[in-house]
Amino acid sequence: MLAVSTGGDERPILVVDDDPKIVHLVRTYLEREGHRVTAAHDGRSALASMALDPPALVVLDLMLPEVDGISVLRAIRRRDATPVVVLSARGTARDRVEGLEEGADDYVPKPFSPAELVLRIRRLLRTPDPRPQTHEPIRHGALVVDRDRRRVTVDGAPVELTRIEMELLLALLDADGRVLTRDQLLDAVHGRGEAFVLDRTVDAHIKRLRAKLSDDPDAPRFVATVRGVGYRAVEADEGRTP
Repeated sequence: MLAVSTGGDERPILVVDDDPKIVHLVRTYLEREGHRVTAAHDGRSALASMALDPPALVVLDLMLPEVDGISVLRAIRRRDATPVVVLSARGTARDRVEGLEEGADDYVPKPFSPAELVLRIRRLLRTPDPRPQTHEPIRHGALVVDRDRRRVTVDGAPVELTRIEMELLLALLDADGRVLTRDQLLDAVHGRGEAFVLDRTVDAHIKRLRAKLSDDPDAPRFVATVRGVGYRAVEADEGRTP
């Protein structure tokens, strides 16, 4: 199989799992895609590896010795927006929502298809369009989104979003106040026809997006819930008194 170009990103993909067979399987498929792969078999080693050789993406089991996977995920999210794909035998809908609420970008339950895992990783690592910048920053009250540089500020302070959070925010802003259903938001993030994505994952990502934007869902400045339907962007002057 021919290797696929990784777009010049020399950072590795870190695979964290205490099962050597899983690590070997995932490494084999990722190396066929042209990725450099590093591995850790417990949470403590994973954190040390990330400090020494920062990864482009982390494939993370949750049931790890030394330091559990949720603690590793929280540590990553305190530091940056490195994409994280949880790969876990804890595969109930509740488990998936918990992992996404803690900051995972995607959640793959075991047993899993290695080809599907590679597809999800490929989409998370998709590089921005290299063409010259053509978009003006979106100014939405105190929120400013620079689509081309993938930068967000609120009240002048930078906000670091994951790729999925950024795509959700852009989809809502581009809708210009129209309500988007969860299916429409899933399409915006993942593309059509991906039935394996749960509706509730949108709620989990929106919850994290609001937290990062310091947006109170009971008095939203940026993202409003339309009960039973989906979400919409709050108009910049909505709720202001004349």
